[in-house]
Amino acid sequence: MKRLSLSPVSILTSLSEDLLLNILDRLREEADRKTWRLVCYDFLRLESLHRKSLRVLRHEALPALLRRYSSLDRLDFSVCPRVDDLVLVLSFAHPAWARGLRSLVLSRATAVSFAGLEAAVRACPSLEEVDVSYCSRFGDREAAALSCAAGLRDLKLVKCLDITDVGLAKIAVGCQRLEKLSLKWCLEISDLGLDLLSKKCRDLKFLDISYLKISNKSLQSISSLRKLESLFMVGCSNLDDEAMDFLKNGNASLKCIDLSRCEMVTSTGLASVIKRHRCLQQITARHSIPELSLPLLVNLKELVNLTSIRLDGLQLSASVLQTLGHVCKNLVEIGLSKCKGVTNEGVGAIVNDQLQIIDLTCCSAITDDAIRDIANKCQKLLTLRLESCSSITEAGFDRLATGCSSLKELDLTDCNVNDTGLKCLSECLELVDLKLGLCTLISDKGLTYIGSNCKNLCELDLYRCTGVGDAGLASVARGCKKLRKLNICYCGQITDEGFTYLSLLKQLADLEMRNVVKVTSKGVAAIAMGCRGLAQLEMKRCYLVDDMGFLALAQYARNLRQINMSYCPVSDVSLCVMLGNLGCLQDVKMEHVTRVSLEGFELGLRASCDKLKKVKLVASLKNLLSRELILLLQARGCKIRWVDKPLVLV
Repeated sequence: MKRLSLSPVSILTSLSEDLLLNILDRLREEADRKTWRLVCYDFLRLESLHRKSLRVLRHEALPALLRRYSSLDRLDFSVCPRVDDLVLVLSFAHPAWARGLRSLVLSRATAVSFAGLEAAVRACPSLEEVDVSYCSRFGDREAAALSCAAGLRDLKLVKCLDITDVGLAKIAVGCQRLEKLSLKWCLEISDLGLDLLSKKCRDLKFLDISYLKISNKSLQSISSLRKLESLFMVGCSNLDDEAMDFLKNGNASLKCIDLSRCEMVTSTGLASVIKRHRCLQQITARHSIPELSLPLLVNLKELVNLTSIRLDGLQLSASVLQTLGHVCKNLVEIGLSKCKGVTNEGVGAIVNDQLQIIDLTCCSAITDDAIRDIANKCQKLLTLRLESCSSITEAGFDRLATGCSSLKELDLTDCNVNDTGLKCLSECLELVDLKLGLCTLISDKGLTYIGSNCKNLCELDLYRCTGVGDAGLASVARGCKKLRKLNICYCGQITDEGFTYLSLLKQLADLEMRNVVKVTSKGVAAIAMGCRGLAQLEMKRCYLVDDMGFLALAQYARNLRQINMSYCPVSDVSLCVMLGNLGCLQDVKMEHVTRVSLEGFELGLRASCDKLKKVKLVASLKNLLSRELILLLQARGCKIRWVDKPLVLV
């Protein structure tokens, strides 16, 4: 019998490009898309043509990346430590690829100034969104460069401390199509700048003026914006009820308002805003108004579209919550964090079958009765925060898992949950974020239940869970392969063996291991080699991690952006090698690194001065390090925090 020959042609060749692109669109995880690129040249070509967004980690790779990805509409430099004017000028020197670019993210690009922004704006005629938040060199001249982007619709200037009314005026005149603007922490902006902004940018829909030192006059100007839908004014301590009256007399388009920490605003002021703005969907008044008055509650009844209300820090009685539950029947989110007077009766009155987010942080009076009401009425619940609600028992957790099985985020910090409680909660198979800090009754047995069932877990907080050891980490590492963030600070039973298991977590990006005193360089080396995507590492007071551990990080943890090595026995050589080798490193904390000499600090900081954005050092070094080095770091946009703390070994 003749044997049929196998065709060497892959079945993939019979699939159309449209079908392949449809498959590619369904790959959400970056690791899966990377695997796709490695399949064959045709897959790489399709991904290159189809990719719209690029996040740059290293500027050296930028020319090759821009040649490969010619259809980008979003370019993100926020995690690239060495981006400066020269990088931007060279990148946009051949602007063919940039003509379709719509979004440019330069957040924390502290070395970028006027020249780089001018080159970017000139090369990108389609630019609609720019984020220069936390850019310490962004001032009026840089604002003038951005003002040439006439099509700009979304601009984030969070904590650009040097921009004044002059720079804002440039933007207001040049970018009159703006729809979203964030000026949070831009402390030099005054009433004058906001008045001109309100006159020129009439299409504004989103405005964040949080923490600005403005008066009621600014709200009078802002009230003239007929299309404004979202207004954030957190911490504007000079605003009072008169400012709310201006909003009341203005447009009626507001859908979202946040007046948290506006201590001079009362319930009367908020009620006047609500009376005018019947389309409000979200109200946030954290730590501001002292109480919910009857007129305010009456006006809330008219907000048929209200879906979110956050009232953290207020005094609330059961009767007030009962009234609130009666008048706000369509709530999807309720925030009562640190509210005084919240009881089981009040919780039972406020919850409904539409709620997806409930925050009861520090509402310590609630018990299993409140949890029972939540479980019975809130089958759609996705997020529940119960930090410091220590009166909830195993029965409450069992009822919660049964009634709210779709939970994705659960905060049980300081809640006395034990292994039996975790066994119940492990039935919430959709859990993505689980916080168990300060739950000292948890042991490895409890984590076994979580590892066995919660396969989608991405964040796990075990802060000061002193009963957790290596076996518990083994269960988590075997079952929770998607884990990206883990906190095991002060978990004193964990050893190198546990870290060997953690090294299996290929997606781990953020590890907090402060004072894990039994872990040595061997355990850190295992993490460095196994978790190549590690970006943030907190290892303060890990006294047994010496040069070998830090040299392993220098060799393998090439994506590391932030590290705290305070009190660790690192020496000159390993410090210099690590600071020099880690090209993505931006934030380093080095308190009381006693084995490093003055020369070691000098050489290490010089080796990394072109990429560091934050450095934390003991104050005694301020007068010992060369003035030239300090000025060099500051010129590159690096913020140095000098800490005057005594050396304490615990």
